[in-house]
Amino acid sequence: MLRQTSNLLLQQASCLQQAARLMSTQPITATLFPGDGIGPEISEAVKAIFKAAGAPIVWDEQHLGKTVDERTNSFVTRENLDSVLKHRIGLKGPMTTPIGKGFRSLNLTLRKELQLYANVRPCFSLPGYKTKYDNVNLITIRENTEGEYSGLEHEVVKGVVESLKVITRGASTRVAEYAFQYAQDNKRAKVSALHKANIMKKADGLFIECCREVAGVQQQQH
Repeated sequence: MLRQTSNLLLQQASCLQQAARLMSTQPITATLFPGDGIGPEISEAVKAIFKAAGAPIVWDEQHLGKTVDERTNSFVTRENLDSVLKHRIGLKGPMTTPIGKGFRSLNLTLRKELQLYANVRPCFSLPGYKTKYDNVNLITIRENTEGEYSGLEHEVVKGVVESLKVITRGASTRVAEYAFQYAQDNKRAKVSALHKANIMKKADGLFIECCREVAGVQQQQH
């Protein structure tokens, strides 16, 4: 299945060649995390596509450590992170996330250490492909470093676990500003903030307060 998908993408590589000609001929070095599981096979297919398109990419392949790095509390090593910080661009294959036990999530490590705070997820209908809902066209932007992604929890007593949902004004304002800027850049007419401030009055209350403050500034500017 993966090879079939790769072949189809390679057939479309000629469409990318024209775009590649517009790019600088100066090689661009980018970090590549092949990942694990199906990650290495997918990464090889992606490299083949870039090569067929003539994109001037030089890959700095980074492989995860075999033991937990005490500097990151994860199999993502300090050297892995330094590569991304050096090149300022990276591509990541699928990485295993432990469920219910084990080491710190690899994805969470990358998000927090590199401050990848905005998770942008487009969701739209594909022409000719019938689904339950038609004309879907929305973008979800999720704060990636706080809230349930804080990764702070402990066992109070046996059988009772407490998980901390951390919300800060800085991170809430930052992701709200990103959402409004994204909407402006992509000509989106509306920004909606999803929250549970009716229950979590302080945590989500602070989040929605920041969103409203950013919305007020945006209205004054535009």
